[in-house]
Amino acid sequence: MNHTLHTAGPDTLAPAPAPATDTLAMSAAEARSAELEEQIAEDPGQFRVLTGDRPTGRLHLGHYFGTLHNRVRLQNLGAEMFVLIADYQVLTDRDVADNLTGYVEELVLDYLAIGVDPARSTIFTHSAVPALNQLLLPFLSLVSTAELGRNPTVKDEIAHSRQSSVSGLMFTYPAHQAADILFCKANLVPVGQDQLPHLELTRTIARRFNDRYGAGTAVFPQPGALLSKAPLLLGTDGTKMSKSRGNAISLAADADETARLIKGARTDAERHITYDPATRPEVSSLLLLAALCRNQTPQEVAAEIGSAGAAALKRTVTEAVNECLAPIRARRTQYAQDRAYLRHVLREGNDRAGAVADATLAEVRVAMNSHY
Repeated sequence: MNHTLHTAGPDTLAPAPAPATDTLAMSAAEARSAELEEQIAEDPGQFRVLTGDRPTGRLHLGHYFGTLHNRVRLQNLGAEMFVLIADYQVLTDRDVADNLTGYVEELVLDYLAIGVDPARSTIFTHSAVPALNQLLLPFLSLVSTAELGRNPTVKDEIAHSRQSSVSGLMFTYPAHQAADILFCKANLVPVGQDQLPHLELTRTIARRFNDRYGAGTAVFPQPGALLSKAPLLLGTDGTKMSKSRGNAISLAADADETARLIKGARTDAERHITYDPATRPEVSSLLLLAALCRNQTPQEVAAEIGSAGAAALKRTVTEAVNECLAPIRARRTQYAQDRAYLRHVLREGNDRAGAVADATLAEVRVAMNSHY
């Protein structure tokens, strides 16, 4: 779940044109997502949400406007939140998990700074919840190797893997994500379009388990996809903002570093500033970033700058970003002074997630007649 659950593969600039059948499926997913938003507005307490990130680096503005802000919104509305730090899944496309402890703490810091409340949201790690990972075994028995292999997200991740060879974990990744979602019986998962195949496989696993072992009762829900409306923010080099590309403005960046990064951002030679994503992607992305920070439209920001040029645009964006991030940075600095509290948050979250996973696994054992 980066802009979603947690993605193992690299960011891509743009998806290939969708076939007609995919377009129809996407339209159905969008319609269902709109229905879910209406249900959230009516009764947010009926939803249990699973979301999360892999600890592979600092979170940035793309994450904030893409997923993090929405998590806090759902939490504050009253949905029950489970926020996974997917430390085991770092190994899906890497030979080793570098700086894992540091990255996990950085994620906790970012979560707390943006407003994730440990009293209302459960923050936990894969490796601390054995019962969650044990669900992977029965779940794998419910899917074929062909189904795992033809998952389009997995195909892309294999093509861009950072491993010396593709490990078995890569193929089990979709089923592991199903365990992430179903261990807590989440019925709502915020996802981007690229994660829909993963969630569909989760729904398939839930349905097959219920059919095979449920004896007429639904052990697992079939979770709904809340599609992200996240805007595409480009990095300072004009490609998609990404941890791995070194082109992102992290939430941990101070005001001076932010100003330096935005000053070096790509624009174009046209002095008059307009919002035109098709022909002026870099300028438009900067306008969009300022607009998101100021709760305006990109067109309004562009009209304000007019013919003042790229330098004025960058000043406007810098001021907007620094003003938006100021309270987040202040909270982050405060939390960073007490590393023991970060570990306390994780211990409590791991304990809560562990209790939920233990109860689910016990139910699974009874359903499978393996409760000895």
